[in-house]
Amino acid sequence: MTQPGAADARTAVLLVDDQELIRYGLRLVLEAQADLVVVGEASDGAEAVHAAQRLRPDVVLMDVRMPGLDGIEATRQLTAGLPDTRIIVLTTYDLDEFAFGALRAGAAGFLLKNTRPDELVAAVRAVTAGDAVVSPRITAKLIDAAMPHLSPTGRPASPDALSALSPRERDVFRHVGRGLTNAEIAAALHLSESTVKAHFGRILVKLDLANRVQAVILAYELGVVSVDR
Repeated sequence: MTQPGAADARTAVLLVDDQELIRYGLRLVLEAQADLVVVGEASDGAEAVHAAQRLRPDVVLMDVRMPGLDGIEATRQLTAGLPDTRIIVLTTYDLDEFAFGALRAGAAGFLLKNTRPDELVAAVRAVTAGDAVVSPRITAKLIDAAMPHLSPTGRPASPDALSALSPRERDVFRHVGRGLTNAEIAAALHLSESTVKAHFGRILVKLDLANRVQAVILAYELGVVSVDR
């Protein structure tokens, strides 16, 4: 498989799973869409890192449980070396400790392997647009289980962290924590979507966060939103 040319507007996806049948199924689903293209496959973490460095995909669908270099370490290496590549981790269970590890490593979100085809396609498009791929229901379940040991930056969250945000940025941050997309936040706050994206970009910088999922985690840690909302 060759990488699309610069003029190709399709979202380039790399598939990573140690089971060939899983990769085949993912490829069938994604390549049925005119705006998505599978540019390569890998069967383990080390192969995934090398393939991503060569192909520079927009999105990586990453299995977390693989022999050798697992999906967590592969995610950590890719988010450090290819910050513009979005990684969605794939797991069998929605409360998988491996998924937690991958989120800490910088993954943009996670999906269950039994996710419906339309949800998979929507997730790839969502992370490409900068949105989250974890639904509010799953996010609440994730945070509830992971809170005792999950900090987005690897250090305890301080209540003073939000002091760096402007009032409008705090509004955006709260809605991000609730699992809303940029479009939904724009509608709720009567802003343009581009303005919301700009606010969110500044939030990531000010709070030293890598992505939207880490922002959601921090919002729960700081009590901006709650699991039982």
